[in-house]
Parts: sequence; C-alpha cells; structure tokens
Amino acid sequence: MLNINFHPFQNLETERLLLRRLHEDDVNEVLELRGNPEVMKYVPRPLAKTKEEALAHIALIEDKIVNNLGINWAITLKDNPKMIGIIGHYKIQPENFRSEIGYMILPQYNGKGITTEAVKVAVEYGFDQLQLHSIEAIIDPENSASEKVLQKNGFVKEAHILENEFYEGKFLDTVIYSLLKRNFKN
Repeated sequence: MLNINFHPFQNLETERLLLRRLHEDDVNEVLELRGNPEVMKYVPRPLAKTKEEALAHIALIEDKIVNNLGINWAITLKDNPKMIGIIGHYKIQPENFRSEIGYMILPQYNGKGITTEAVKVAVEYGFDQLQLHSIEAIIDPENSASEKVLQKNGFVKEAHILENEFYEGKFLDTVIYSLLKRNFKN
C-alpha cells in the first residue's frame, strides 16, 4: 500500500504554468469556474451559486490535502497568479496504487494546450512523487475536448459504462480512461 504524504505541499511548474495550492483568495475564480454552466456541462454536480459554496469547495480541497486523501492545484499562468483552472488527483486508492485525475479550466483558456500541459505535470507528479501504478480519468462520453487531452497524454480508453450514474432525473454514461506508469512518456 502507498504511503501518501502531501506535506510540505509541492507546487508544480511547466514552461507556461504554475500549479499552486488553492486558497480563500481564489473564491471568485472558483465561483466563476464551478458556477459556469459551460464548464460544468459534463460534471454531474450542482452549479456553485454563492461565494459560500465556492469557499466550501476550497475547504473540501484543503481538507483532502491536510488528511492526505487527495491533492488539487490551482492552475495559473506563470506571469499571472489568478487561478484559471483546477487539477488534481481527486481520489486516491493507496491500496491499488491508483488515483483518479480530474481537471477543469475557464472557457476562455480552452484550445490553448493549457489543460494538456497541466495534466502532463500532474501525471508526472502522480507517477514520480506518489509512486502510483496507474491513473484514471472518468469523463462524460460527450466530452470530446477532455478525451483529446487524455489521449495526448497517453491515456487509453478502458471502458464505456452505460447509465451507471443517476443525476437530475437521468441515467448518465461514463467513460474511463487510464494510463499505466510503464506507458507514460515524460
């Protein structure tokens, strides 16, 4: 079983990005992200409507870090500390050496390779620092942009599960992508 320890918290950097710890000062950006119907279109969760709900989301992320249950970063451009997205290992299964990665970005940053770049460094962290064996991503089958990001990072489609999630009166399909450490190319 893995021994997970996020202390001290580690920022991640790429050529263009700084992935840093979320803090309460990010409340407006978290509300903008989690309250945006376009961003949340493929995320079966209620839209954030208030700053209190955004602060609760930040607190949930922080609690997971403090208790070594999951880690998330604010995605920022190196030349601007404003949060433009969130990425992380949302669910870690230490007994299986596996995590689930998730990410979202503000629509004005779509199509610029930012999410692909952030996924790559978060995956590197998962394999190199956490010593994971595999990383999965669970997406809506209609989310072709997310599918492309995963494929660019070497993830392969593992399964398409029919109507396995019930949300707002409808049964939804999910698709699972995964990447094994041995297949990851730095």
